[in-house]
Amino acid sequence: MMQDDEKIQGRIHGEQPEMSPDNLGLRLVYMILIAVMISIAQTVLTVATVLQFVIMLVNNREPNERLADFGTDLGVWVAKAARFQTAASEVKPWPWTELD
Repeated sequence: MMQDDEKIQGRIHGEQPEMSPDNLGLRLVYMILIAVMISIAQTVLTVATVLQFVIMLVNNREPNERLADFGTDLGVWVAKAARFQTAASEVKPWPWTELD
């Protein structure tokens, strides 16, 4: 389990390519777009959560691995988006950079 945590931490806080800061007006546009995307991601997470619960209910408490991995990937994306939103990083999340 520790390796998984380290892998996720590397995806969130790992090496970041050199990015030149955008001017503040352009950054505001990106921030608004990313805020909308975070809102959509929150809705997707809610649907995935309910779906995973139903699967576990039917499957004798066994989660769907693909859905669990999707949740991890979504969480990493939200973390990267939050880092950009709060100016902890100049790297924009997907779709402006690779989804790793």
